[in-house]
Amino acid sequence: MQNLTLKNNLRETYDKYALERESREIEDWKVVERSRFLSLLKAENKQKVLEIGAGTGRDSKFFQDQGFEVTCIDLSPAMIDLCRKKGLNAQVMDMTDIDLPDHSFDAVYSMNSLLHLTKDEFSEVLLRINALLQPDGFFYLGMYGGYDFAGVWENDAYSPKRFFSFFTDEQLKEETSKVFEIVSFNRVVFGEGSQNHFQSVMLKKKSL
Repeated sequence: MQNLTLKNNLRETYDKYALERESREIEDWKVVERSRFLSLLKAENKQKVLEIGAGTGRDSKFFQDQGFEVTCIDLSPAMIDLCRKKGLNAQVMDMTDIDLPDHSFDAVYSMNSLLHLTKDEFSEVLLRINALLQPDGFFYLGMYGGYDFAGVWENDAYSPKRFFSFFTDEQLKEETSKVFEIVSFNRVVFGEGSQNHFQSVMLKKKSL
């Protein structure tokens, strides 16, 4: 029941702030991270991309404009409406219950969405993403972290306040490497003395 309440609050929050998030400029470091994954996809001749937690659809639109066949999902109907207005194939869907065919994507992209899962859900969703990928498929996972935390963020400026799970770098490497091969692990640090940083992980489906 707690998980259902957390999800309902998350949906309500992102519905409420969808237009505010649509008006934001994308940060330079996010552009760099997205471009790194784009370079990998082009080098590996990938075509079909799934974005999990697409938000306003800005990243999905970027990949679609680069010639990829993109599907995007998000928990928030308001966010999916913004995605569709950009001409994207977008569906309202819970990332803990992704109703899409196995082996149907060459790549999965997730920027700051899996951090809203509980730690148990996180492990389960990694397995589901692995099933969605074609052999030799790639997964970009980007999320804030750097320390161990799971709970509602009391300093959240949004209302209802959102649930977050954060991992230390070693914890995140350990969890992801149970399912995938780690291609690269990059840290984006935001300021001296900041405990929280951004963790950028490029992962590859393990060979059978």
